[in-house]
Amino acid sequence: MKNTKVAQIRSFNRAVTRRVGALEESYLSRGRPLGEARLLFEIGPEGIALGALRQRLGLDSGYLSRMLRSLEAQGLVAVGAQESDARARYAVLTEQGLAEHAAYDALSDDQAHSLLEPLSPAAQERMVGAMAEVERLMAAASIAIDEEDPDSADARHCLELYVGEVASRFENGFDTAKGSTASGGEFTRPRGAFLLARLDGVPIGCGAVRLLDDETAEIKRMWVSPQARGMGLAVRMLRRLEAIAWDLGARTACLDTNRALTEAQSLYEREGYGEVARFNDNPYADRWYSKRLGIRQASASCVARNSLAG
Repeated sequence: MKNTKVAQIRSFNRAVTRRVGALEESYLSRGRPLGEARLLFEIGPEGIALGALRQRLGLDSGYLSRMLRSLEAQGLVAVGAQESDARARYAVLTEQGLAEHAAYDALSDDQAHSLLEPLSPAAQERMVGAMAEVERLMAAASIAIDEEDPDSADARHCLELYVGEVASRFENGFDTAKGSTASGGEFTRPRGAFLLARLDGVPIGCGAVRLLDDETAEIKRMWVSPQARGMGLAVRMLRRLEAIAWDLGARTACLDTNRALTEAQSLYEREGYGEVARFNDNPYADRWYSKRLGIRQASASCVARNSLAG
């Protein structure tokens, strides 16, 4: 990344933290720092499981516990066992906490209005649009892609959503007895791998690759949640699968798809895949593609191994 880009990001971060009062000891003049105020907002009137709260905010367990103890001491939060699962801890707002939540909510609205008020209507639209774009790009940059056991709960969850979507889009539905999903040893090292994408700990996409022979790998079950589409995740997932295929010894990657999945066809063709003759007996496929792997996959494979080693 160029130094000018890094400098702009750091400048943006400084401007935002100063303007929203993140540096103040008493955020929005309510007597507590931003971190505790944000916890109150995230717990909200409905309450939340501590595991979900930790994932949503990306906080260390010890740091989260210290902030919760502070809010408990202030009489704003109560932490106890969840009714549906005695092993899970749950945070709820007390009556005083609900009043503080409402106060922060109103003050946050006032702060947002103070940002907009000096600007013309056109400038307001530009600012709000730019904020939405930045938020989306930051979410895209926060997506983590990792190798996963294809039989894990999160993997099965993604595959179930995948099956549900293709069943609704394919002309004749989708029967897993005829078109198998990615599970079992063929999608684990050293014969293959299964990837899972998560955003704030929530699974939002998957993909798999397996060796057909010593030099040919097949990419399977590429799926991205509708909420995460348009973030470049499909391209990242595909290139990561190609890098794994290269790492496993393959020099050619192939895949199939259905004519109903026009977005998938466009993606594969943009990434250099060309149509080939049928190479399998998948009853739901009517498009087959192949690509010769090369330098980019070798470089990506090295980067992935180095990141794991570091």
